[in-house]
Amino acid sequence: MPHSRSGPTDSPGPPDPTDAQPSRAAAAPGAAAGSGASEASMADLRVLAHPLRLRLLSLLTGEAYSAAEAARTLDQSQANVSYHLRRLHKAGLVDAVGEVAVRGGTAKRYRHDPDSGDRLGRGMSQGVDAYLALAGALGEELRRRTAQRDTGVRGEMTDAEVWLEPEVWAGVRERAREVGDELHRCALPPGTDGAVRVSATMVLFAMRAGEGTPPTEPAG
Repeated sequence: MPHSRSGPTDSPGPPDPTDAQPSRAAAAPGAAAGSGASEASMADLRVLAHPLRLRLLSLLTGEAYSAAEAARTLDQSQANVSYHLRRLHKAGLVDAVGEVAVRGGTAKRYRHDPDSGDRLGRGMSQGVDAYLALAGALGEELRRRTAQRDTGVRGEMTDAEVWLEPEVWAGVRERAREVGDELHRCALPPGTDGAVRVSATMVLFAMRAGEGTPPTEPAG
């Protein structure tokens, strides 16, 4: 999955969230009604909100694949993979980096640039419904990966809803960014001999302070 500071079926799958019109909650304060920029911003973030697209981005981080090659690797139909690759390419999350000979011609090979995620929703406010759609896809993908967990190898886990000093929060975000950079920079082609197949999901964000805050005890 790409870095972002902003935030299985053989059919085309469930309704594509990138085809939906943005809700009012997604519009940036002060944006004009029907603003094309607001619509594009919503689509940019929601383009990630599909488990197969997350799998494709991970696959294309370590090596370039054509739609047919990716379909074989992920055990999907070529039509399904081609559909989702087109959406990712249109969003600028995958680049055509070469071609491979196929019967009757050539096919493009695609590669994912993790830093492309910095462009998602840039300059526009996103509604919480867009993040909820993405969280749903991340959760589904995490369950798929967890079913394949090697329980004989130690992993790491953390979960928290805490209050931090602003400078501590900024430092945590930067270290998480560094971990994400290393994971993607060092990604090897799938199946590399001696390599460890790993899963990593990090979602760090600030929450609205007024919701779920414990009541203040009156002074004694």
